[in-house]
Amino acid sequence: MEYIKLKNSDLVVSRLCMGGCPMGRYGWGDVKEEELIEAVHTAVDNGITIFDTADTYGLGESERILGKALGNSRKDVVVASKFGVRVANGKTVYDNSPEWIEEALQDSLKRLGTDYIDLYQVHYRDGITPIDVVVEALERQKEKGNIRYYGLSNIHTNDIEEIKPFSGNFVSFQDEYSLACRKNEVDMIEISKELNLTPFTWGSLGQGILTGKYNEDNVHFGKDDRRSREIYVNFHGEKFKKNLQIVDELRKIANERGKAVAAVAIRFILDNILGSVVLCGIKKPDQIIENIKGLDWKMSVEELKILDGVSK
Repeated sequence: MEYIKLKNSDLVVSRLCMGGCPMGRYGWGDVKEEELIEAVHTAVDNGITIFDTADTYGLGESERILGKALGNSRKDVVVASKFGVRVANGKTVYDNSPEWIEEALQDSLKRLGTDYIDLYQVHYRDGITPIDVVVEALERQKEKGNIRYYGLSNIHTNDIEEIKPFSGNFVSFQDEYSLACRKNEVDMIEISKELNLTPFTWGSLGQGILTGKYNEDNVHFGKDDRRSREIYVNFHGEKFKKNLQIVDELRKIANERGKAVAAVAIRFILDNILGSVVLCGIKKPDQIIENIKGLDWKMSVEELKILDGVSK
C-alpha cells in the first residue's frame, strides 16, 4: 500500500480510497449489503485507510452501511463524507447554507455511528452561498469537534480566484478523472498547484468500463443500473468503442505486468496526477483485491506514453 499526507492537515491516508456510491444500493444493479460489509473489512485488512461516502448516496444508505461495517475499526481509518445535495419537493437542490450544513452533518454523524467526520466535503457549490460563509460554518463545526478537516468536490479552474483566499482552510478536492474521462485533467493539475490541495479522482475506472470486464457482447445493464442510460456515455456509441481500444492497451500492459486491468488503470492516475488519491466505487470484496494491485509499482515512460496516446 502507498500512503500520502493530505495537504494542510495531519491526515495520512492510503492512495487508494474505497468509494461509497454503490454502497447507497441505488442505480448500480443488484448490490448486496453483506458483500459491501465484507468489502469494507477486506479493505481495512489490506491497508486501505480512507473511505469516501456522501449523504446523498442512497439518501443516507451508504453512510449507514459504512458505519455498520467499520464498527470498531472506525478509530483506525479516515471517514470522508459530503454535503450540499438535498431533495426538496421531489427535486434535487444544491445547498451550502450554514443551516443545511448543521442539519446535514448531524444526520450524517448519526447514520455513520460516529461523533466526528475526518474529512467533510462540499459535494457541489450551490452558486448562492459565498465561500467565506461556507468556510465560517465549517470552522464552527471544527471547533465543536464534529469534523476534523474539510474539502471540496466538483470544482474547476473558474472557481480558483474565489476559493484562493481560503485555500489554506481546505485540504483536498475531488473531480472525475480516468483514462476514459480526461476532460478535467488540466483543471485538476491547476487546482492542485494554485490552491495547494490534494486531488482525489472519482469515476477512476470509468464506472467499470476500465476493469476489462465488458465488451460488445457483454454490456447489458438492467433498468436498475444507471449505466443503462445513454447519459453514462462510457458504455454507449462511439465512446464505448473508444473505451474498448483503451482497455485493449490496458490489458496488454496488465498481462506483461501480471496485474489486473483495473490495477493498471489506477496506476496510470497515480503516476499521471502526482500526489493524488484514487477513489474507486466498490460493490464486492474481490474488487478491492484487484484494485490494490495498482499500488506499490510504477509505470514505465513508454507505458504511460501508450496510454496517454490512446486516451487523449
